[in-house]
Amino acid sequence: MPCGEDWLSHPLGIVQGFFAQNGVNPGWEKKVIEYFKEKLKENNAPKWVPSLNEVPLHYLKPNSFVKFRCMIQDMFDPEFYMGVYETVNRNTKARVLHFGKYRDVAECGPQQEVDLNSPRTTTLERQTFYCVPVPGESTWVKEAYVNTNQARVSPSTSYTPSRHKRSYEDDEDMDLQPNKQKEQHAGAREAGSVGGLQWCGEPKRLETEASSGQQLNSLNLSSPFDLNFPLPGEKGPACLVKVYEDWDCFKVNDVLELYGILSVDPVLSILNNDERDASSLLDPMECTDTAEEQRVHSPPASLVPRIHVVLAQKLQHINPLLPACLNKEESKTFVSSFMSELSPVRAELLGFLTHALLGDSLAAEYLILHLISTVYTRRDVLPLGKFTVNLSGCPRNSTFTEHLYRIIQHLVPASFHLQMTIANMNHLKFIPHKDYTANRLVSGLLQLPSNTSLVIDETLLEQGQLDTPGVHNVTALSNLITWQKVDYDFNYHQMEFPCNINVFITSDGRSLLPADCQIHLQPQLIPPNMEEYMNSLLSAVLPSVLNKFRIYLTLLRFLDYSISDEITKAVEDDFVEMRKNDPQSITADDLHQLLIVARFLSLSAGQTTLSRERWLRAKQLESLRRTRLQQQKCVNGNEL
Repeated sequence: MPCGEDWLSHPLGIVQGFFAQNGVNPGWEKKVIEYFKEKLKENNAPKWVPSLNEVPLHYLKPNSFVKFRCMIQDMFDPEFYMGVYETVNRNTKARVLHFGKYRDVAECGPQQEVDLNSPRTTTLERQTFYCVPVPGESTWVKEAYVNTNQARVSPSTSYTPSRHKRSYEDDEDMDLQPNKQKEQHAGAREAGSVGGLQWCGEPKRLETEASSGQQLNSLNLSSPFDLNFPLPGEKGPACLVKVYEDWDCFKVNDVLELYGILSVDPVLSILNNDERDASSLLDPMECTDTAEEQRVHSPPASLVPRIHVVLAQKLQHINPLLPACLNKEESKTFVSSFMSELSPVRAELLGFLTHALLGDSLAAEYLILHLISTVYTRRDVLPLGKFTVNLSGCPRNSTFTEHLYRIIQHLVPASFHLQMTIANMNHLKFIPHKDYTANRLVSGLLQLPSNTSLVIDETLLEQGQLDTPGVHNVTALSNLITWQKVDYDFNYHQMEFPCNINVFITSDGRSLLPADCQIHLQPQLIPPNMEEYMNSLLSAVLPSVLNKFRIYLTLLRFLDYSISDEITKAVEDDFVEMRKNDPQSITADDLHQLLIVARFLSLSAGQTTLSRERWLRAKQLESLRRTRLQQQKCVNGNEL
């Protein structure tokens, strides 16, 4: 096994060691992956790996080992690259084999050139994902990851490796090397392109001192480069992620933790810019399409760095207070320890949310059930486990929803607050759509990862006219709530993307949107200053208690749940009895709702099976909720 190399700073040296030992035998690739897997198991090693989420790009050393927590926003077409290539020394004619995996640019030593006709050259395929930071990720999540990360970095100086490089992405669209490059780099004796391979054959490397500003100017962009984040105001780097193994396991909107080799080679920006210049030689119509696609698929590395993935895993959740994978044996101790103290945590959380809901403990009960709800399976097209709550009776045009959202934001790992105004519904882009010119998926507000909390404020809705996009947006929200899916627009057809989004709606009367459960707010107090009241509520909670709330709400989503045959029979008998007394009092839909409430009520108490006691409590809660709605209906006529 290679030794003496710093696997964090010089991972390509490790890869080179395995390649040198094994040659073209494909076994070397598995050994590389196993090596890094073992390294990451050592002594909290993941905490020492610099993260693109926390560390500014200019602090990271090119070709170093990094990690990135992200969502797959788009998947590009697979690309070809030289898996193995051979260089020949122009003087001695000595031949050397090189690996192309984990690299954007082919490396040649002084006096060396790539033998493009070598029989030992192999062309392989890799997949490219366009990844963005997790949309709506809460501030407390980011801060917790920053605090646990022990990587020490400092601003990197100019990147000037001694060896000559050339891009070897085997893209058939990139088949011209303009004369301009020869003029700019007169020191190069040879410059050319064969079969999409960009290279220059002289010791002087392509100019690498171009700043990100110069690179932006060189693109001749008519508008700033759009990083395609689904939500407005998001920060952090977008990355082009090159995946070499098992890319079929991943899909759009998956949340991943990636470990790989960072590529921010400025030569990529220069070469890509030259290709754009070269495209002017093509047919005008083709030129427009090619330039736009190249602009999106090959942005400057200073804006959109590349990560060559060594290890990738889907994340069950992004809560840094829990083990990443709750199914593993080593996580069971953590889970059982927390479950033993669940009862007081639930009681404290109920009290906290009761205060947040202005003294309404019944609404607080339902908010807890909503926050731990999740789609646990799908029966045909019906998502089971979704529990959209409509909190009606909220004061109109007040800051109540805004402050309640802040409370929720402090509890859940990812969320978004949608103000449902006529202007927003008419002008915001909710549905992702395919841009065939740029060959990319343009994001929309509803391109969200699983378990995101979406809080919709309907109290701001005034009278007005919804135009066609507004109607489509309302329909998209209704479909999301009812079917837990978003129909992405591919121009000629729509494509269903299943999702698992917790939707919470605040409104004055009954919501215009469908909801699984409506609870009418009955405030026990009206604070004179809502902001001061909510701020004091948050500051009164100890950070350690807040963290217990966060663990509680994430952990309970992943617990298994079952109903014994005995309880199933008791529930059926109970349903028949209720129907006997008053056939109109309960329908099959009401029974389904009762079972959902009973499910999450049991889980909220840490019970993974339904007991008679929890069934009776669920019936009691539903009775109180319905009674309250009826009382409100009597007061306000047919509003509810």
